[in-house]
Amino acid sequence: MGFWTLFEVASMPIMQVLLVSILGALMATEYFNLLNADARRYINKVVFVVFTPSLMFACLAQTVTLQDIISWWFMPVNIGLTFLIGGVLGWILVKILKPKPHLEGLVIATCSAGNLGNLLLIVVPEICSQDGSPFSHGICNSVALSYVSFSMALGGFFIWSHTYHLIRTSALKYKALQEGESTVKVPNADLDARSETHLLKTENQERAVTVVVVQPVKPIDEDKESQVLSEKAGKEKTAFWEKLKGVLHGILKEIMAPPTIAAIVGFIFGATPWLKNLIIGNDAPLRVIQGTIKLLGDGTIPCITLILGGNLIQGLRSARLKPMVIIGTIFVRYMILPVIGIGVVKAASNLGLVPSDPLFLYVLMIQFTTPPAMNIGTMTQLFDVGQEECSVLFLWTYLAAAFALTVWSTIYMWILS
Repeated sequence: MGFWTLFEVASMPIMQVLLVSILGALMATEYFNLLNADARRYINKVVFVVFTPSLMFACLAQTVTLQDIISWWFMPVNIGLTFLIGGVLGWILVKILKPKPHLEGLVIATCSAGNLGNLLLIVVPEICSQDGSPFSHGICNSVALSYVSFSMALGGFFIWSHTYHLIRTSALKYKALQEGESTVKVPNADLDARSETHLLKTENQERAVTVVVVQPVKPIDEDKESQVLSEKAGKEKTAFWEKLKGVLHGILKEIMAPPTIAAIVGFIFGATPWLKNLIIGNDAPLRVIQGTIKLLGDGTIPCITLILGGNLIQGLRSARLKPMVIIGTIFVRYMILPVIGIGVVKAASNLGLVPSDPLFLYVLMIQFTTPPAMNIGTMTQLFDVGQEECSVLFLWTYLAAAFALTVWSTIYMWILS
């Protein structure tokens, strides 16, 4: 496969995303006013609850089997490493560039969470169909679809747990910051108050504090002191268990997001032959269910991409994001992570931890190279934090991906050929 042919293959899905984003941006302008802030928020909720779970279930139930799950055991490890290494690099980037506190989670998320499903669903099967591809064989397209579906499901677990937690934490920081600012800006409600009144109040407060400080402290006997210490220890123990209970409840709540539940159910149907035969195949008695779910899932990518473009309009008008944050994110995603990915996959291959199929190794490598997951935009919309900054980051990272994916795809296929 020649360089320019590969460039065309790799850039086509990125160009599709950009064109649909432009359409969403036009729909969000005041002239059309079809994708205002409320409309984008409501559509995001539908994507979160209906479209994304449907897409994940439809792909997994149809293409993944129990044998595949066992033989592809290294893929979840590989994806976990992309999130771990990208998260560490994003954390370092945050400490160096110091963005606003409520944007720290967004920067770490864009460095760690890659587009492991939607984009690969287009790129990898398309590469299989090209003449001269090192992966060209009779079942390349179906195998590629299985690899990518498994990647998308695993990525969904990480995105809707780890990344979801990052964005939710950022939203809590943002709300706390807003509440703090509103508290500071509360005006004096005393209409009769004058500057002298405040001076007198201040003097009285200082005198009161002085009186409290100089009052003698009565001695406490040993029995009362031990009782106080035991009560304090009991309260600390109770507080610890309450905190642990809250943490576990938060983790459970994040893992039980609709896309994650759909992925689990999809795995169960794909790994259980009699359940799979109920809904998959031309002779399946309940095949209409799979067809309906697939129809709903097909709306995921267009809706997410339209909303991405709609957020871009507002982002270009009002976002305050340091240029170095954008440059740093692009450098992490397309310069550091791909190099680390080559080392990880080659080491795993030399140790015999992965199948010998070059296409499987290619998918593992490309997982370190994708632009940020578009579901990050869905999360920022759900929690109403950093939508504009997220759109600006996505604009530049996806523009850079058109070139970066092409170059790294060429390098990966050269290594594997």
